[in-house]
Amino acid sequence: MPVVASYVYKDGQRLREAPLTPQGLALGPDEFVWTGLVDPTREELDVLVRRFRLHPLAVEDALAAHQIPKVEVYGHELFVVARTAQKVDDRIDYGETHIFVGEDHVITIRHGSARTHTALRQLLEASPAQLRAGPDYVLHGVLDYVVDAYVPIVDASEDSVLEMEQKTLDAFLSRAEIRRLFTLRRELLKFRRIMGPMEEVAGKLQSLDLPCIDPDVRPYFRDISDHVKRVNSRLNGLTDILSSVFEVANLLEQQRQGVITRKLASWAAILAAPTAIAGVYGMNFQFMPELHWRYGYAYVLALIAAVCLTLYVTFKRSKWL
Repeated sequence: MPVVASYVYKDGQRLREAPLTPQGLALGPDEFVWTGLVDPTREELDVLVRRFRLHPLAVEDALAAHQIPKVEVYGHELFVVARTAQKVDDRIDYGETHIFVGEDHVITIRHGSARTHTALRQLLEASPAQLRAGPDYVLHGVLDYVVDAYVPIVDASEDSVLEMEQKTLDAFLSRAEIRRLFTLRRELLKFRRIMGPMEEVAGKLQSLDLPCIDPDVRPYFRDISDHVKRVNSRLNGLTDILSSVFEVANLLEQQRQGVITRKLASWAAILAAPTAIAGVYGMNFQFMPELHWRYGYAYVLALIAAVCLTLYVTFKRSKWL
């Protein structure tokens, strides 16, 4: 069975390991169990379902995964879904953490998340005064652990966005860099879509009178809500910067095309003058002006040079060349 850890706690202290058997999950007064699972099957979860009478709809969601962040109440049971995130290059990989919270149990189920809760469990066990609050404080710790992982993602994305912004101002973007811009924008927009429901989850836990959430613990969820709001605000700023980068890159590309067009038009006009003059004297008519003039050849060459020079100076002054 994919059990990462399962322990019984009382008064903020770990008492014993809790095997997933009827005997192992037997609890005394003021004791609660915290069980962590990774990608369990229905058969593997059945012992917990029977022991703690988990609601079948919540169990169905926990097994199916692919859920949006949410808080649901089933009698005296609280079911919370949080989305985990991890940045890999310019891509953000997502996972899920499903949390069942009751009066005497916390069950965390992870799907697709590479971050284990071992460090979190050690951190909470190092603060027995707070862990004494019970399952609701463990819920706060898990959500805080999930939300804290968002900040490095935003920091790394911010560095990438600012790097692309500077590249746009310094030089024209290559095809690969433009593709990277679109990838960053797509990933940030997807991340923003997750932040909205996560903000709702933190807001409900902070403000609503929910089962298994002690009023003394509720202010802790305000901290999570503030973190999510800050991350969401930074994401909005980054997407705005990316939109500006797209606009600037487009304007610079239009400007470059305009410069190239003016240069081509200028050189075409300069080359048109000798072409026209040479074309006239290349028609081989018998009677033409200055055809038998001794200095006609030199005169035509001088005329061509003068016209070309005049056009070149004119275009240069108008900054077309």
